[in-house]
Amino acid sequence: MTRDYECIVVETGDAISTIRLNVPERKNALSPQVVNELLYALEDAGADEAVRVVVLTGTGNSFCAGGDLKQMGKGTLPPKGDFVDLLLAFRALEKPIIAKLNGYAYGGGVGLVASCDFAVAGESVKLGTPEIARGLFPMMIMAVLQRVVPRRKLLNMMLLGERLTSSEAESIGLLSHVVPDLALDEKVTALATTLASQSPTALRLGLRAFHHQADLDLDTALPDLRDRLFELLGTEDAREGLSAFFEKRDPIWKGR
Repeated sequence: MTRDYECIVVETGDAISTIRLNVPERKNALSPQVVNELLYALEDAGADEAVRVVVLTGTGNSFCAGGDLKQMGKGTLPPKGDFVDLLLAFRALEKPIIAKLNGYAYGGGVGLVASCDFAVAGESVKLGTPEIARGLFPMMIMAVLQRVVPRRKLLNMMLLGERLTSSEAESIGLLSHVVPDLALDEKVTALATTLASQSPTALRLGLRAFHHQADLDLDTALPDLRDRLFELLGTEDAREGLSAFFEKRDPIWKGR
């Protein structure tokens, strides 16, 4: 589906949908319009059976500078939701999302990074939550950050507001891969291609189970995951995967 976007660019090919924040003059900051357009783009990626992986990145020398309430462009799309809805949309997509970081990510931009399933950055990238220096606090993104960053590291990050290097961000779990800047495109393409080659059914049901069990206690999570395994075993892709293994051939995924 073609949308009349003003703040993002969406390109789809080879089972990969690349969503690019495209407001470089505002450092790709998150205005209400940008958030709204991202919600539509994620919805479309989720509905498109040809899309198996989503890559989120930014135009210019930044991934996302955080919130920008001054940028209030009217836009052409009906209102769909706010920043909270956007963070929840990442979890609901049930397709792998890769954050491809260039330049820097601050504030709400770090929230986007934490919401993705993978985060790949060039070695020169900087990240941080500088809100404390402005008398503010990273309230909403705290909920997604605490799922990937250890408690004391997160408090240090939020209460001091210091910028992190890419290697520091990787060491606390905020980034999954750090590569030389010139190798960023190659790394993300390889990762996305590998993910796109997996069973879309296993990816969908696996991510659904992963996010659901994250908020459960162990006594509740284990029986639930057992039931979800039986659900997956009953799918056409699971049967095809097992047959391909025993027949020593590559599987042909149907997404069912």
